Amino acid sequence: MNNRTIILGVNSGNLVDEKGTTFVLPNSTSLAREASAKNRNVRIYVKTDGTLETSFTNADIDITNSDLLKEYKVQSTQKVEGPEAEVLAFIKSSPEIKPDLLKLSDIKWKYLVRSAVRAKNIMMTGPAGCGKTMAAKSLVEALQRPHFYFNLGATQDPRATLIGNTHFSKEEGTYFSNSAFVNAIQTKDAVILLDEISRAHPEAWNILMTVLDQGQRYLRLDEADGAPTVKVAEGVSFIATANIGNEYTSTRVMDRAIMDRFTIIEMDPLTKEEESDLLFQMYPSVDKDIIDNVSEIGYLTRTEVKKDSARISTSISTRLNVEIIGLIADGFTLAEAAEVAIYPFFSEDGGLDSERTFIKQIVQKFTGDGISEEELFGQEKEEEKPAF
Repeated sequence: MNNRTIILGVNSGNLVDEKGTTFVLPNSTSLAREASAKNRNVRIYVKTDGTLETSFTNADIDITNSDLLKEYKVQSTQKVEGPEAEVLAFIKSSPEIKPDLLKLSDIKWKYLVRSAVRAKNIMMTGPAGCGKTMAAKSLVEALQRPHFYFNLGATQDPRATLIGNTHFSKEEGTYFSNSAFVNAIQTKDAVILLDEISRAHPEAWNILMTVLDQGQRYLRLDEADGAPTVKVAEGVSFIATANIGNEYTSTRVMDRAIMDRFTIIEMDPLTKEEESDLLFQMYPSVDKDIIDNVSEIGYLTRTEVKKDSARISTSISTRLNVEIIGLIADGFTLAEAAEVAIYPFFSEDGGLDSERTFIKQIVQKFTGDGISEEELFGQEKEEEKPAF
């Protein structure tokens, strides 16, 4: 029998023969997983009748009776062309359009772009000031799509913001007017930013349930006559930002049902090198050594706050460090910038053992009038031993 041989590499999802034809194997992921566990490739024999047989090359054990050695129909796939090919090419090349100021890994940026062009709902999580909103706005600029911004954390009347208001006039009597949000969701291929969703009123979450559900995608205007429904337009992507954690006391515990409607992209805090590079790009007139010192101060607070017996309850965010460098660019010294921009975030309770005192000691280390790093962090230098 004239069988063709195709090799499925470890962890591969598709099969490609020597002619470049791609085949889809329904259980290829399971095959790859078992191949990976045995550190073997999978050899696929394609019979003339279109069925498959599999075996592991150079296998040390006999797996002839494996449940994976079932016959599968092979479906030949055609080369992707047209608009879909353009979408795939755009996703693949997306790291090339990532802004220099956005310190986000290429893979997360690519995931963000892919989610948006596939009209997914995206929730960007991470600590305050790590660049969530900046990443969302960078995406809007990169896609060059119509966009709308709604700060749900500042919304006092969710129904008016998301649905609309009923008004009265002598000429028209009682009438209903749509909200800006209603108009936004009817805009094809729009990107809609839902900022601070973790601070939103629970009623806002309830209203958004059907809007964000991929199987429904509508908004009921129950304030209007007849309570009509408005469909979310084709290609609309929602991007939410959220602070999740005990540190953020003004946030609410996110409803699991609303969380499940989103693809989660976690923003990582910048390293001190990444932050220093960002600050220098934003303020090239500021001395690089000063910028490095400010980044180091932020890094030390982020390291300290993660300790089991941390002496501070919050850290200095990248957003705050941007403000500090801005002050220095405007003629403030580091000590003056810290006085007005850093210290107010830390409590004075406890006197010499307060968070404020600890932060001042960190800052003073970089202004030349403070204690040493060893004294500050309890790391005593070892006494130099004689060479003899």
